[in-house]
Amino acid sequence: MNPVLRPCFLRPGLLAAAICASPLAAAQNATLGSLLEEPQSAGLGGLMRIEASPYKGADDRVDLLPLYLYEGDRFFLRSNTAGIKLTQREDQGIELFVERRLEGYPEDETPLILEGLRTRNSEADLGVRVYWKRDAHLLDLTVRQDVSRTSKGSEVRSSYGYTWRGERWALQPMLSLQWRSARLNDYYFGVEQDEADELRPAYAAGSGLDVTAGLYGRRRVLQNWSVLGGAYLTRHASAIGNSPLARDDLQWGAMLGAAYDFGNGNVAWNKPQTPTWVKVFYGRDSAEGCHMVKIMTLSCTRLNSDDPTDIWGVHIGRPFVSRLNGWSLDLVGYVGILRHEERGIQPDAWQIDAYMKAFYYGFPWSHRVNTRIGFGFGLSYAERVPHTEVQSQARRERNTSKLLNYLDPSLDVSVGDIIGNPRLHDLYFGVGISHRSGIFGSARMLGTVDGGSNYIYAYLEGAF
Repeated sequence: MNPVLRPCFLRPGLLAAAICASPLAAAQNATLGSLLEEPQSAGLGGLMRIEASPYKGADDRVDLLPLYLYEGDRFFLRSNTAGIKLTQREDQGIELFVERRLEGYPEDETPLILEGLRTRNSEADLGVRVYWKRDAHLLDLTVRQDVSRTSKGSEVRSSYGYTWRGERWALQPMLSLQWRSARLNDYYFGVEQDEADELRPAYAAGSGLDVTAGLYGRRRVLQNWSVLGGAYLTRHASAIGNSPLARDDLQWGAMLGAAYDFGNGNVAWNKPQTPTWVKVFYGRDSAEGCHMVKIMTLSCTRLNSDDPTDIWGVHIGRPFVSRLNGWSLDLVGYVGILRHEERGIQPDAWQIDAYMKAFYYGFPWSHRVNTRIGFGFGLSYAERVPHTEVQSQARRERNTSKLLNYLDPSLDVSVGDIIGNPRLHDLYFGVGISHRSGIFGSARMLGTVDGGSNYIYAYLEGAF
């Protein structure tokens, strides 16, 4: 690809995507599809961000945005956005996506102006994005609609960006316009008649146009690592600025973080000789107080015997990197389904998991019995919040979320090596932990959840 056609940052592209994925760059979120130099890449990272709350009396919010990033030929995952590439050319493209809108009342504290109001939560938007690029210029248009029946509002965003780039750095100013419908503005900034009092009279927010200016940058510090940062300023429409809940019509934010790109290893996701890993598993929730670290250190391995619930599922993986930097370390990307068997306590439900997992197998005895220690990190979305999470969070008076961070530590051995059958060398038996959590309540994207669940499971995994 001609370098002048790369509209955002130099390789690795996923790290460039991380900047535009930030909710601080909400209007630029959709520009990711055109930023990648090569498809079939993945990355992980995080951004610490600080932003002024739009609500009176609320403190500035410090938040962690975990970065889960994958760019395929057709599918993509960009932290709080997942979607399908309908068309893609060097100079333009169309995408269909679902995005978790990171708005809502503060959950860690309630300012006086919001006391007594019904909580306004984050929503899920369905959207279409069209983008055009030429040389260092990028123009982006998205239309989105709430599909979670939260605000029932809609939004149209348009943005323009220009990129300066060097050998190891890139800098991108962006300007965007966001038209927000009356339903969207009224949900987050309106006051119903039965919620009105002396501090906040009844208010119906209308539609309006917000304007955002931002500056974002990346500096590659190692072959696969990049440091990311940026800042923005938004001027809200009068429909928001005049709300009795709003601090004023200006909102600022800044962010700083890092990301690692898995997409340039010696085994690619889409090569025909790359094996497909299939894992089938079954497990039960751990006893109260038996959290992941205790299970991993074998200081607590008790299962729940009071009101137990079970899980079973299938995860499918493809390697991204084999023998990373020459070490006995592989990186495998997984997606899969998990079924919660709630034993009549509440309806059973499905769960979708997507994660990157590292396997280390360089033990002194591995030439006789190959042994792997694995650790996965990614996202988990549950159709219904599992009973064990509902019960645990209720005892602690904490909130729950269907979308949470997913961790998957495991230990397994080669079945073929144990029974002396070389044909089964790539069939493994092991035990693992299916762990959902909200990263200690630090991430709005994960519902500001402090807590989660642990299931201890046994599994068989083979390469095909």
